[in-house]
Amino acid sequence: MTRAQRVAHRVGHGLLRTVVAGSGRRFANDSHALEAVQRRKLAELLNHVAQAKRDPVLPDVDPFWSWEAFSEALPPTDYPYWRQPIERQRSFMEGALVGSPVMRYQPTSGSTSEIKWLPYTDLFLKQLNGAIGPWLYDLYRTYPRMRRGSHYWSVSWLPDEMRTRANAHINDDMKLLSFGRRLLASLTQSVPESVSLAPRSDDAQFATLVYLLADSSLAVLSVWSPSFLLTLFERMTEWRDELVAVLQRGDWGRRQTNLQALPCPRSPRAADILKTWDGRMAPGLFATLWPGLALVSAWDTAASAPWAQSLQALLPHADFQGKGLWATEGVVTIPWQGKTPLAYQSHVYEFEDMDSGEILPPWSLQEGQEVQPLISTGAGLLRYRMNDRMRVSGHINSVPCFTFLGRNDGTDLVGEKIGAVFAQTVVDGLPLGGALKPVTLLAARHSSDAGQPGYILLLESGIGAVPSSLLDTIARALEAELSEQFHYRLARSLGQLCPARVVCRQDMREFYLDMCRQQGMIEGNIKIESLRHWPGTLPGVLRELATEKNSNSSEAGGACVV
Repeated sequence: MTRAQRVAHRVGHGLLRTVVAGSGRRFANDSHALEAVQRRKLAELLNHVAQAKRDPVLPDVDPFWSWEAFSEALPPTDYPYWRQPIERQRSFMEGALVGSPVMRYQPTSGSTSEIKWLPYTDLFLKQLNGAIGPWLYDLYRTYPRMRRGSHYWSVSWLPDEMRTRANAHINDDMKLLSFGRRLLASLTQSVPESVSLAPRSDDAQFATLVYLLADSSLAVLSVWSPSFLLTLFERMTEWRDELVAVLQRGDWGRRQTNLQALPCPRSPRAADILKTWDGRMAPGLFATLWPGLALVSAWDTAASAPWAQSLQALLPHADFQGKGLWATEGVVTIPWQGKTPLAYQSHVYEFEDMDSGEILPPWSLQEGQEVQPLISTGAGLLRYRMNDRMRVSGHINSVPCFTFLGRNDGTDLVGEKIGAVFAQTVVDGLPLGGALKPVTLLAARHSSDAGQPGYILLLESGIGAVPSSLLDTIARALEAELSEQFHYRLARSLGQLCPARVVCRQDMREFYLDMCRQQGMIEGNIKIESLRHWPGTLPGVLRELATEKNSNSSEAGGACVV
C-alpha cells in the first residue's frame, strides 16, 4: 500500500465514522420508542404520498390517517398491483406513486418481458440511509480492524443481455448511501464502481478479481450471496494464467476493448503468489493475498447457510457477519450488536402472522412468532407484501429482532428465487408427451460431482426406455424456460448454478418418496410437489445419474435415463 493510499483510507474511514455516528446513536436511543417512531414515519410518508399527482388507478390517500385508519383503508399489495402505474410513470412520465423525484428505476426478478422495475426516489434512498448509517456505525465499532485497509462492497450484477440496455440502472452497494457518504466511502474502495459498466459479466468478474488480487491492503469483503464470492474465487483457477499476465504487465490484454474505461492495476506480488499456487482453494492462499482482511459479510441464513460456512472456512483469519434482510423493494433488518433488529427508522412496517393471518404493527410482535413483512416505503409502495418468512427471535428494548427462515413460496439456492407457481408453469410447458410424468423439480444443493447447486427434473417413464434425444430436448427446454426468470439467468451467467438436468426412471415416483422417507419425513406428510428444495447430499444413484457425463450432455442441460 502506498503512502497516499494509507492517507486516503485513514481520512475516508475517519470522516465516514464521524458522519454515521449520529445515526448510530439515534438508532440506539430511539429503540425504546418503536411505536412513536413508526407512527411518525407513517405520518411523514402519507404526507409525501398525498402531495403526488397519483395514477388514477390508485386509491386516494388521506395524509391525516392514523395507523389504524391506514391499515383499514388500503389492502395488502404485491407487484402486480403496482405494475401498471410504475410502467406508465417509467415510460410516459405520467402519474406518480409519491411526491418525491425518481432518481432511477431498479430492475429485479422477472422474465425478460416481465422485469419488475422499482422506482428509487430521493425519499426512498434517504430511508435506506436510515438503515445503512446505523449498520456502518455498528460495523466500525464491532470490527475496528476494518479501518486499516480498503473495502469491497459488491456491485449489483445483471445478465449480459441486459447490461447494455440497463447501464443507467446498474449500481453498486455504495450508491445506496447519500452523495456525501458515498464520496467519503469511495476513498476506501478496492474496486471502482465503473467495473459494473463492462459489457459482459465475464469481463466484470475478471476485472473485479484483478483489483482484489492486486490489493494487499483489503480489509472488508461485503457481498450478498456467499456463493457469488465462492464462484469468483473458483474463477482464479480457470483464469490463473491470464490473471498472472495482467497483474505482471498492468494491462488488460485480450480484454482491453471491453475494459478500456478502467485503469488496470499492476501487482507483481499477486502475480508471484498465483504462479506458485498449487491450484487448491485453501485458507493459506487467501491469508497470503489479504493478510489484513478483517471482515467478510454475506447472507448466512436459510439456503445461504452452508455456503456461508464454506466461505468462512476459506477465510478463517477474518471475522464474519451475516447480512440483514434487504430486497430491491426495501430493507427489513440490519445487523446490530450481534442481532438483526428491524430497520425501524427506514420504512413503515407491518407483519402478517403466518399462523393466524392477522396483520400486526411491529410493536405488537412476540418472540417466537413466524411472520411475513409488509412494507410501505418512500418509493410509493404501500402495504407491499414481501415474500419472506421470519421468526421473531427477541427484542432490543422495544424493537423486534428476527431470524430469516427463507422465501415463503419457492427455492433460493444462490439468490435465483424460483417460485413454486413458476416452476409448475415451466414443467407444464415442457414437451413431455403422454408417457412421461413429472415428479418434482429438485433444487439440489449438491447437483454436480463438484458439489455445485442446480436444478434437476425428476421424470417417471411409463414406456420403459426413453430415447436420450427426447430427454436432451426436454433438458434444453427446461434450461431455456428457467432462464426466463431474471435471477436464475443471472446466477447461471455468473457460474453459480449448474445447467438444469433431467433424470428419468420407470419407478421415479416411488424412488423420490423413498428419498423423502430416508430424510426422516413423516409418511403422511410426503407430497409430490412441483418444486422441492434438497439441502443435503443426493442419494448415491441419483447423484451419479445427475452428474453423469454422456454424449448428450451440454451447456444447455444434461439428461440421463434408467
